[in-house]
Amino acid sequence: MTSSDSVKRYLPWLVAVALFMEQLDATILNTAVPVMATGLGVEPLALKAVLTSYTLSLAVFIPVSGWMADRFGTRRVFMWAVAVFALGSLLCGLAVNVPMLVASRVLQGMGGAMMTPVGRIALVRTFPRSDLLRTMNYVIIPAPGRRLSQTARASHAGMIGMREPSHRLPDTKGISSASSTKS
Repeated sequence: MTSSDSVKRYLPWLVAVALFMEQLDATILNTAVPVMATGLGVEPLALKAVLTSYTLSLAVFIPVSGWMADRFGTRRVFMWAVAVFALGSLLCGLAVNVPMLVASRVLQGMGGAMMTPVGRIALVRTFPRSDLLRTMNYVIIPAPGRRLSQTARASHAGMIGMREPSHRLPDTKGISSASSTKS
């Protein structure tokens, strides 16, 4: 296996995981606010800055990410983005007060802002145009996720006593031409 084949094999997974982490991080904190407020000894409303700092950081640094990828190299910026994001996540976990948590979320947002756009740039630069749509779909909706959702749907239907539909929708090719010949 050549280096190019190896990159084409693992890059979509890396970008998919980065996209998942970035999107999860943008929303997960909302559900944890009451517990975090108790742990930090503050009122839940005192964590408003923690909630908005990540989103604002994304908004500020996403436009810069393309320029940075062109200036410093896509691979280097993507690796640094993941490292900065991971460092920000670690510091969030170690935060002992609200200002430290806000600063950690800003750092996390800086990394998150560059992970997804630079990862997509890497895909565009790595894959031929004919494979790009399939690769981008794979990154946005990973193949294992499709299988898991099918399995979950089937098991859920079994638990509530429903059958999975045993039929497929009819093929609609040629219906418009058939109806136009009848009239």
